[in-house]
Amino acid sequence: MIDRFKRLAGGFRWKGNIYAALAQSLLLLMGLYMVCRFSFYFYNAEFFPGMTWSRFGKIMVGGLRFDLSAILYLNSLFLLLQIIPFTFRFTQRYQKVLKYLFLIINSLGLVVNITDTIYYQYTLRRTTLSVLRQFENERNMSGLLVQFLIDYWYAVIFWMLMIYVMTKVYARIKIEGPQITNRVTFYMAGVVAMLVISGLVVAGMRGGFGESTRPITLSNAAQYATTPKDVNLILNTPFALLRTAKTPVIEKVTYFSSDAEVEKIFPVKHVPLDSTAFQPQNVVVIILESFSKEFFGVYNRDIENGSYKGHTPFLDSLIGHSRAYQYSFANGRKSIDAMPSVICSIPSIEVPYVLSHYSGNKINSLPSLLKEKGYYSAFFHGAPNGSMGFQAFANLCGFADYFGKDEYNNNNDYDGIWGIWDDKFLQYYAEKMNGFKEPFYTNFFSVSSHHPYNLPDGFKNKFKEGELTIYKCIEYTDYSLRKFFETASRMPWYKNTLFVITADHASAQIRIPEYNSAWGYFSIPIFFFKPSADWHSFTPEIIQQTDIMPTVLGELHYEKPFIAFGRDIFHDQTRPFAFNYLDNTYQAFRGNYLLQFDGKKTLGLYNFNNDKFLVKNLVDQLQDTARAMEDQLKAFIQQYNNRMVDDNLTVDGPLVPGKKK
Repeated sequence: MIDRFKRLAGGFRWKGNIYAALAQSLLLLMGLYMVCRFSFYFYNAEFFPGMTWSRFGKIMVGGLRFDLSAILYLNSLFLLLQIIPFTFRFTQRYQKVLKYLFLIINSLGLVVNITDTIYYQYTLRRTTLSVLRQFENERNMSGLLVQFLIDYWYAVIFWMLMIYVMTKVYARIKIEGPQITNRVTFYMAGVVAMLVISGLVVAGMRGGFGESTRPITLSNAAQYATTPKDVNLILNTPFALLRTAKTPVIEKVTYFSSDAEVEKIFPVKHVPLDSTAFQPQNVVVIILESFSKEFFGVYNRDIENGSYKGHTPFLDSLIGHSRAYQYSFANGRKSIDAMPSVICSIPSIEVPYVLSHYSGNKINSLPSLLKEKGYYSAFFHGAPNGSMGFQAFANLCGFADYFGKDEYNNNNDYDGIWGIWDDKFLQYYAEKMNGFKEPFYTNFFSVSSHHPYNLPDGFKNKFKEGELTIYKCIEYTDYSLRKFFETASRMPWYKNTLFVITADHASAQIRIPEYNSAWGYFSIPIFFFKPSADWHSFTPEIIQQTDIMPTVLGELHYEKPFIAFGRDIFHDQTRPFAFNYLDNTYQAFRGNYLLQFDGKKTLGLYNFNNDKFLVKNLVDQLQDTARAMEDQLKAFIQQYNNRMVDDNLTVDGPLVPGKKK
């Protein structure tokens, strides 16, 4: 009976289980990568001052996630060839071939890891493909390589020792063929095992199983970093190379010959001239998921012969007591574009900043700058912690605390996909802020206005779908904001608070034809509300997400210089300007005009105010306007690209790596 059960359950009995052998192989590599991380730290310890055991432990734990991802990427072919459900995989010749594949591939992974241990002192960042491109035109690469091997002979010996250990340990991992008692069951079990293992491998590569988890990238390492420099310890070089393999590389440009000329045309160093003393107010920045300007009545008074009411009655009323702007634009089309734009005044051009090779650069941010003024800071996002890389970026920005689904700790209010329902999490947000010591700076990012556009059970009859499925969710989040402000208005911190409300990007759902355009794709609300101020302005002016940071600092009378790609919309006398990137084309907005530029020449100039469908190209008729806007856009691109490559995004200037003796 027992033998019969075994045949039915597995069809074979293992002598040397191939799946256990795979697990042992991966554990071997994880151990070697951890040794590399130890050596990386001890060789470069002077660049990581103040290291503590708890900080180092956090680095080691975080590093496991990135090591596993890199190892699975590198060994994907090896894993596939081991789990295909055929008997020939147990033959000695086949396993010998796989042994050499394993050793060669992982020897290369180890060599780039160990090489970066030495090279880090010159770059102060993990090597990515953008770093390698610096050498693509070097004619004496062989000579440089020989000199490297001579100078750093001890690194070569360390690598050879690692290869020796890997070879010896792998040789002890035995795989023996099974005793097949039922061939059909054997193959069926093999197929099931292959599917399960493939799923686990993909999840390991991505960094998690969650539906809202995007594949981890360099910026996710900040989630485990105590200081920004720790990111380089958490990462490993194979991961950095693999994750930047298909990422467009930002390159330096020289539209203008001198930095002074560029700074004159498009200044990014803000030196406050206001002599008023710093005024510590609380700052609350609310970023709404997919809230297009199309959904608002107040922005669309001329639509449908003036009868259009929109779907945001509360926000429309709040705008009536705020400083708002008719032409307000997002700098990108993704949620991950919004974070650096709003919090750090860093837009995303060509590639999202947090996915770029330069996501570990030293940056200004509202929480880090205000921390110098005694501010406490916190980021709120009701999604599962780690979702979208927000927690990692919040940590990189210097937020003191992060509050997500884990901290909320009540799955009864979870929508099952994206996060905690907005009405519940906004109330939680208000209550948490009531316990914060003032002054504080907080960010809230909503989740409920997201596909598949569901509502909590108690609201399904309250808000109807309408012509677009997103409408009901927009109305629900608008209602949730009304309740939030009602709760907050009864709290002592409320009157001493500056509120900033915007969206991460415009919605993919469009009904009003005018918004189905190159300017409409980026049209979002941006407005400022202060309960203690008598604000009620709605001006026909251009504003963008990157203007939020300098405007907030200006309103607080922050007196120190900082780098920002936006302007203080309240006080700055420079002409309003906005930019974004669409279909491999730079877009610039100034006055009534939209200019489109491909990096070499201007493609079009449109009066987007009157010509909403962008039909009439005015580039030939308004050559002076086009030339002036093109120069400003070129200056922006040069500032952005060159500062990004040089890690020159703070007033301190570019890092000057110290060469070790």
